[in-house]
Amino acid sequence: MCKTVSESEVVVVGGGHNGLVCAAYLARLGFDTILIEARSSVGGCASTVDDLGARFNICHCEHNLVRAMPIIEELDLAMHGLKYLETEASSICAFHDESDPWVIYSDIDKTLAGLAVTHPDQVDGYKRYLEDALPVARLALDLAATQPSSYSFTLRALQKRGEGLSRLLRWSRSSAMEILSHYFDDWHLIMPTISVGPTVWGLAPETPGTGMAALGYATRHINRVGRPQGGSGSLTDSTKASFESAGGKVRCGSRVENVLIQDGSIKGVRLSDGEIINTRTVVAACDPKRVFVEWIGETPRKARKMVEKWRQLPVPEGYESKIDAVLKELPEPKWGEKILASHNGLNPLGQTTIISPSPQDLIEAHEIRPLGKVATKPTMLIDIPSVPDHTLKTPSGGHILSLEVLFTPYSIEGGWDNSSEPRRWLDIWDSLMGSEGSEKIEEWRVMTPENYENEFSMHKGHTPSFGTSPLSTFFGRDKELTRYKTSIDGLYLSGAATYPGAGIVGISGRNAAHVVSRAIKSRDRLRKSK
Repeated sequence: MCKTVSESEVVVVGGGHNGLVCAAYLARLGFDTILIEARSSVGGCASTVDDLGARFNICHCEHNLVRAMPIIEELDLAMHGLKYLETEASSICAFHDESDPWVIYSDIDKTLAGLAVTHPDQVDGYKRYLEDALPVARLALDLAATQPSSYSFTLRALQKRGEGLSRLLRWSRSSAMEILSHYFDDWHLIMPTISVGPTVWGLAPETPGTGMAALGYATRHINRVGRPQGGSGSLTDSTKASFESAGGKVRCGSRVENVLIQDGSIKGVRLSDGEIINTRTVVAACDPKRVFVEWIGETPRKARKMVEKWRQLPVPEGYESKIDAVLKELPEPKWGEKILASHNGLNPLGQTTIISPSPQDLIEAHEIRPLGKVATKPTMLIDIPSVPDHTLKTPSGGHILSLEVLFTPYSIEGGWDNSSEPRRWLDIWDSLMGSEGSEKIEEWRVMTPENYENEFSMHKGHTPSFGTSPLSTFFGRDKELTRYKTSIDGLYLSGAATYPGAGIVGISGRNAAHVVSRAIKSRDRLRKSK
């Protein structure tokens, strides 16, 4: 049987939001670009999918950092259907011990006014925190939107007159718990941002290098949280439309078998069906370890050190699990009346509720995780996306529940197929509702680390995350992660493992596209000069 051979100037592998952003920029810059996606549709973990007669987000539906970047405007995503809805509050912070909840608003004064009612002894600490954290958060956001190089980082810091720089460097080496404890002596003010920071990464909050998670509250005051109307997948759908409108081509249901290398340079990719796409430029917007371990055969001499480093790295396990459910009617959270009374009628179901454990409960969680067990009182994110976004209601008008559980191991005791854990999580959720919450569930499904591996190619259910320090990023160490260019000519990286890291940000895709564009233009100039 003859092999099918095609050609493209650039091949982007991976149709998550970073891969789509990268491909869209390249196509709009005039490069012939093909995007290869193994699944039947694009979007990755930012997808919204159909199941149980409803629409569910694969992961969390709130977007913050991507809205602080220039991507939405530069790719004309609004013109391609992207519309954000903004909730009245950013998050409700509630707790397993059923103590008083508190609310984070984008508006600082409203947040402080709420704290004055629920946690009056922490108001001064929150003010001190914001005084220190806001300059750091603004600088971090500016640097994230900057094409990474020592020169550009220095220039951006000088433009900000160095404001926040020394603290950014200091916090990046510290632990989140150390920093937050400097401002708050009540753990109920500390744990919510731990819950959406180190806990998501599977790290204890006392771990050095987790300090930037302390910016969690500050970033929500700088940039308002939004939800794409129709679900998180509206972001990736609109990016795909932007890509295709610029002439880009999407190939779903195609899996890369390996990359073809000749004389130390990329020559193409081979798909699992045997098709070969000839190209001199490949952007892998996926797990770098999979790229270097599974896709590369004989390693070019100059790339051996880099490839061997990746092959020796252990594979982290696990991440989150998520229950999606169709509701017969809306539940009534136990904290609902307190929220209504202390926050001028704020709908307690209109935004995400972070359910945080105590510090001692979190210590226990980290102790039993290596044993393949989930915490007795796990961190949870509760959301009913159809309350702020009515387009997500079922055809019969029902609401949908999103229940995310952190941290869940891949190698769970007894295996996920036989695990009673998902049912236990629903029981915990039921106990947090004021009136028979589980009786209001019509149907439900669960996404476990095994599902994320099988359906989204997340090795052992883990999503890679950029963990290089700011100084290493400044100097361009681990250049395949901080500068997107590998030691194999024509092979580039993008995605959550590269700067600036995981989450719905998209800037890695934008940065990688500009690196690729400059490299191709430089190569073409060199060829013409000969």
